[in-house]
Amino acid sequence: MLTIDELQLKAETEEIETVVTAFVDHYGRLMGKRYDVDFFLESVKNHGSHACNYLLTTDMPMEPVQGYDFANWQLGYGDFHLVPDLGTLRVASWLEKTAIVICDLKNEQDHTPINVAPRSILKQQLNNLESAGYHSYAASELEYYLFENDFRTAHDKAYHNLTPAGWYIEDYHILQGTRTEHFTAAARRSLKHSGVPVENSKGEWGLGQHELNIRYAPTLEMADRHIIFKQCLKEIADEQGLSITFMAKFHEDRAGSSCHIHISLWNEDSNVFIGNEDFGPVKGSKEFGWFLSGWIRYVPEMMVFYAPTINSYKRYLDGSWAPTKMGWSFDNRTAGFRVVGSGNSLRIECRIPGADCNPYLAFAASLASGLKGLEEKADPPPCFEGDQYSANNLPDVPRSLNEALDHFKKSSLAKEAFGEDVVNHYTHFYETELKAYKFAVTDWERKRYFEQI
Repeated sequence: MLTIDELQLKAETEEIETVVTAFVDHYGRLMGKRYDVDFFLESVKNHGSHACNYLLTTDMPMEPVQGYDFANWQLGYGDFHLVPDLGTLRVASWLEKTAIVICDLKNEQDHTPINVAPRSILKQQLNNLESAGYHSYAASELEYYLFENDFRTAHDKAYHNLTPAGWYIEDYHILQGTRTEHFTAAARRSLKHSGVPVENSKGEWGLGQHELNIRYAPTLEMADRHIIFKQCLKEIADEQGLSITFMAKFHEDRAGSSCHIHISLWNEDSNVFIGNEDFGPVKGSKEFGWFLSGWIRYVPEMMVFYAPTINSYKRYLDGSWAPTKMGWSFDNRTAGFRVVGSGNSLRIECRIPGADCNPYLAFAASLASGLKGLEEKADPPPCFEGDQYSANNLPDVPRSLNEALDHFKKSSLAKEAFGEDVVNHYTHFYETELKAYKFAVTDWERKRYFEQI
């Protein structure tokens, strides 16, 4: 991490020449500008920057989409204000002589937060949590697939017949992991030297699939780390002539890629989840049970923030390591919610989000649900023991973006927690995704019908 004084010194010695000022869009992508470090120090650090507000109304190919109240042709697509959060300023050690800072988005006229911006949405939930007397720690565990093809070649091949970085299931295999250390070691090293402390890396269950875990942190900082993580790995892959994907389900014959979310609530220096109440094999506080209850109960209404794409829902298959039921267990990887740890490490792991989630929105949904649980003071369902995939008495997670969006649109909690304008904004965003897919002709259709029909 960098202070302004440290950045000034590195600018004077020409160790840093460029500062990336970036914010996160709906998809979780970094958008922004690159500034000369001297201009950043003279102007941007104090006065911020600007960007066109259409960036919170685009689709994946960056076309401005009509139908948003926030920004449109009729309003002329003005600017919003990019305000650097200097607490996120860090060396981007994987880039040459570059620092990066994450910005909050504010209204150009009155400097209030842009309430539909993902980071604003999470910060509002953290404010609500603080008002209730708590703060939270979180972690997100990202999985990804690595390929020997570079991104341009992968694009030109329409992402077909790519060569995975491994040729057999390498879950925990050290030998197969050694073969990709040129990439993974560079990622661990770069993250470490960019203010993103690393715990470990390992092979995963798919061919060329990996997981690299970074240390837990206060929830907003963890979301920032998550975004830096993805950007770093993509750009290292690009530099090394490789490609990487965080799709939730890259291929129908391969395991999905998850983003398991861990959360604990704290009051000063104590984990609020610690207690003597019996929850099956778990000892926890009443707050633990209430938070868990709310988190589980409101999954359907918040599902779009855990699984935001058409592809997200291809991951939810029985026996695939992705959860299909909304139940909880103690240290059980078939469960939608897995309770792990003890003492200050006691936490709840939600295994529902995929690697394609926007961490700001996924964390916001989790906290909003848990806060509602604290308010309702309802007991969680009984701890499930055994194989949740075969549990016919447990409700299924929503199985399509269309189903999840229907829950979100009708959700009183979403409107209460985020505001009706935020719900309307993201409803239109997900409807745009559904519309884009509706008339797409897929590879499955060509393979099935081209010759045989």
